[in-house]
Amino acid sequence: MSQTVDESKIGGLGVSRKRVEDNRFIRGRGNYTDDIVLPGMLHLEILRSPLAHARIKSIDTSRAWEIPGVRLVLTGEMAATRNLAWMPTLSYDTQAVLATDKVRFQGQEVACVVADDPYIAKDACEAIDVEYEPLPVVVNPEQAVAEDAPLIRDDKAGQTDNVVYRWEVGDPAGTDAAFEKADVVSKLRLHYPRSHPSPIECCGSVADFDRATNKLTVYMTTQAPHIIRAAVAMVAELPEHLIRIISPDIGGGFGNKVPVYPGYVCSILCSILLERPVKWIEDKTGNLISTGFARDMYLDGELALRADGKILGVRMHAEADHGAFFADAQPSKFKIGLLHSTFACYDVPAAHLTARGTYTNKAPGGVAYRCSFRVTEAMFFQERMVHQAAKDLGLDPAEFRRRNFVRAEDFPHRTPFGFLVDSGQPQACLDVGLRAVGYEDFLRQKEEARKRGRRLGIGISTMTEPLGAGNSREYDILGIKMFDSAELRVHMTGKAILRVGAKSQGQGHETTWAQIVSHELGIPADDVTVEEGDTDTAPFGMGTYASRSTPVAGAAISLVSRKIRAKARKLAAHLLEVSEEDLEWELGRFSVRGVPEHGVTIQECAMAAYGNMPDGMEPGLENHAYYDPPNLTWPFAVYIVTVEVDPETGVWDVLNTVAVDDCGVRINPMIVEGQIMGGLTEAYAMANMQFITFDAEGNCVGSNYMDYLLPTAWETPGFELHSEVVTPSPHHPIGAKGVGECAAVGGPAAFVNAVLDALDDTGVRNIDMPLLPDRVWEALTRRHDVSGAPPVRTDEQG
Repeated sequence: MSQTVDESKIGGLGVSRKRVEDNRFIRGRGNYTDDIVLPGMLHLEILRSPLAHARIKSIDTSRAWEIPGVRLVLTGEMAATRNLAWMPTLSYDTQAVLATDKVRFQGQEVACVVADDPYIAKDACEAIDVEYEPLPVVVNPEQAVAEDAPLIRDDKAGQTDNVVYRWEVGDPAGTDAAFEKADVVSKLRLHYPRSHPSPIECCGSVADFDRATNKLTVYMTTQAPHIIRAAVAMVAELPEHLIRIISPDIGGGFGNKVPVYPGYVCSILCSILLERPVKWIEDKTGNLISTGFARDMYLDGELALRADGKILGVRMHAEADHGAFFADAQPSKFKIGLLHSTFACYDVPAAHLTARGTYTNKAPGGVAYRCSFRVTEAMFFQERMVHQAAKDLGLDPAEFRRRNFVRAEDFPHRTPFGFLVDSGQPQACLDVGLRAVGYEDFLRQKEEARKRGRRLGIGISTMTEPLGAGNSREYDILGIKMFDSAELRVHMTGKAILRVGAKSQGQGHETTWAQIVSHELGIPADDVTVEEGDTDTAPFGMGTYASRSTPVAGAAISLVSRKIRAKARKLAAHLLEVSEEDLEWELGRFSVRGVPEHGVTIQECAMAAYGNMPDGMEPGLENHAYYDPPNLTWPFAVYIVTVEVDPETGVWDVLNTVAVDDCGVRINPMIVEGQIMGGLTEAYAMANMQFITFDAEGNCVGSNYMDYLLPTAWETPGFELHSEVVTPSPHHPIGAKGVGECAAVGGPAAFVNAVLDALDDTGVRNIDMPLLPDRVWEALTRRHDVSGAPPVRTDEQG
């Protein structure tokens, strides 16, 4: 009789194990940055600029200093004496910590106050008198490159215009040749508007500098503690071993908590100056108006098409609005992120992409909001272009995709932009989705409804996201290669502690990481404690963003577990008095080949590691692993949405949403489903209601939740999820590909395509997101495209 451990009973791979984290979260016992209270702690508040572009003529802080309880009023000039008025960004640019010469966006940090409590600090901020000289404002790339455009970054030596970078990839000559052979050229101009990750918890930090030890401890809302430690070391000129970054529980990040923000630096500098702990907690408007935005990219896209529906070539030009500072985190080699991952699932012979980044008078933008470095824009542009190309050819959108998908047997597939997509089953996923939504039947319903004055539409979107950036040959941030790490220690009782360089913001790491250990070693998941987020105890890692958790950190956990198992095998051979070659491994147990009843468990091996190890073997059962991925992982998904549009109001309702996600092996199916539902909710919000933009004066429109709407359970539609298609990653240790961002990446185009499909007899080719009712109504009644690009008119402007 087999004595193998039943993986399903110990919480291993494929088990919908309840989230361990929720034991404290649902009881209100989470430990967030604002929960940190230290003896003698002071509070910091930031004074922000009301103007988008203005010269600072003077700053008078005298009235603020007179308020009882104020301990410090810090300006840019004071910070400059410590060489901290400016700081480096994660994109090799510089960013003002506190403005010295001028302000460059509304909400920019101008000064800060430290006081006994946050209310005194807020009052003191209002007592600071700043005299501004307004300057012309730039709010989009077209204005940024105009001949008369004001120079935004006049602080940078040699900067003569507002261009951040120019970048290109692909085969321009081959693409030109493809377009010369085309029967039809489909063109589309698109704008993916600014959106904001809007985590429930805003950014914040508690800095505590100890003069006696010269050690700086900072509790903060960061998704990448080790990278922040390196940045702080550069900015504060302190050695890394005297800096401890602790990232406690995080109330959502979505990419918003990757950058280094001025508030972090201010709290650190003030703690050093005052030699007391200093807490900074951002408010919601501060978060919406000043922290890392996402998207804000414009596209001119063209597809060269053969009459039978074959794509011959792709030509794309992107304009990226980065705001006043190039501050988002991108792999150093790729200035516009992984936008060139577009069309990875389509068999495209030739492609060429050009891109330009510009400075504008807006908060720094471009963060990877729930996507792998601009992949959300890539997939949105791709699927909007594919939808329109099918319409231009008079082909069914599903059939057009079928004719151009890379076939399952043709993987690995090299894209025209150079990526190697290792595996996938696009056609199988599409077939599952079409069956689930009742595609042919819905098309009949659409035609019948049209005759009665009703407008139904169906939209398809596919998604191929490159995850796990990435291999050290091509991927780094600030010169640091994008590997990840794990340390595992199995105690003598068989219980284990796992420390990882990643950092959860809600992904369920404490639950799923233990499941990987359980799968590899047979130790019950409940016997594995997971720790991360503390640079003094966690191994070096690049943090959690761009769906790196499972593809990179998860792989490191698998590898370190296998190292542990290799040592346990030696211990088992010693205990059973046989050679290692004579042992067989069953989950959780070694046995002698041919004598299965003669064996030892992994727990018995752990005990032996501390009291009965063979001569010459070091005691203990612990190890570490660094994982440098050989390639990106490539999950694939199909999202299909049906809608009805009210022609009298422009309001559109979602009738059905079908999601088919092939993310390889699923560690915890329940958590995967939660990630997909969360991503689809965000996709729906981006497509339907999240509106944050700027007027001609650079005022942020949408800096509160009355204007920037977040979907509640009332608005959010239902989702139908399918997991029938599973294509394991051929190079990942457990075959997992990652899924946390997929629905947010691929979902928006499905909603937009569905609404435009309902308007397919009007000649309208595009409505910019969000598809607000007034935009849809305008497109429907006036039969023209509707742009949402800034500047927008405000009520005050008429």
